[in-house]
Amino acid sequence: MSLANTIEHKLREAFAPEHIDVQCESHLHNVPAGSEMHFRVVLVSDAFTPLRKVQRHQKVYGALAEEMAGPIHALALHTFSPGEWEGEAPASPECLGGGKK
Repeated sequence: MSLANTIEHKLREAFAPEHIDVQCESHLHNVPAGSEMHFRVVLVSDAFTPLRKVQRHQKVYGALAEEMAGPIHALALHTFSPGEWEGEAPASPECLGGGKK
């Protein structure tokens, strides 16, 4: 199972999302080909309704604690309650680090 699939599976179990999109963006960074280190997650869940953004991110980090301690180097989170979700999340910025300038 790819790391992206593992992330999606864990987030589905933890948040029962109405919408989830997990994308590996490692290819946009200065890392070896085939790396799975940089991810973008869009997550829409009723569990986020009473929470502020920081609390939402903390919950996601908790659900992915094992991956955050190891293979994940960067995780761009876009968390929404169903009432906030407008069907689109911001695009990731271009990488400016390590030879990608």
